[in-house]
Amino acid sequence: MTHPERPTAVELHYPQPITVPPAAPLVPVQPSPPTAVQSIVLPDGRIVTGYALTPAPVPAPVDTRPAVSRTAVNIALGGIGVGAVCGGLVLLTSFIAALTAFITQLIILAAVVFGGWIAVQLFGATSRHHHGGTTVNIRKAVIKRSHFHG
Repeated sequence: MTHPERPTAVELHYPQPITVPPAAPLVPVQPSPPTAVQSIVLPDGRIVTGYALTPAPVPAPVDTRPAVSRTAVNIALGGIGVGAVCGGLVLLTSFIAALTAFITQLIILAAVVFGGWIAVQLFGATSRHHHGGTTVNIRKAVIKRSHFHG
């Protein structure tokens, strides 16, 4: 039983190499008197006609020198290097100034905090001569309680 959508036989096709006859060299045909138009006969018999081209003259070799001397290039590169170093030194001095200001601020902050701590120690509420505030003596409180509620 065959299905109508399926082919029953498979056809295989293999590529066939193309054989090309060896190419014959082109033979230019030039008329005996020199004319402005030349013709060439191709191997299959066709004739190609065109104007003859005269080759362009080759200029004589010239001593090639760079547009800018090497000394000028070296001086320019040296100037760029000096400029880069000077820019780096400017940044370095700015960094040192900022670091100095930061360290100064840290020293001032430490002095303020330490000075405040010393002031609290000297003038704080835990001084020996301090009599203010609420002081509770537990023995007297117990006695007073037992005396009033006894």
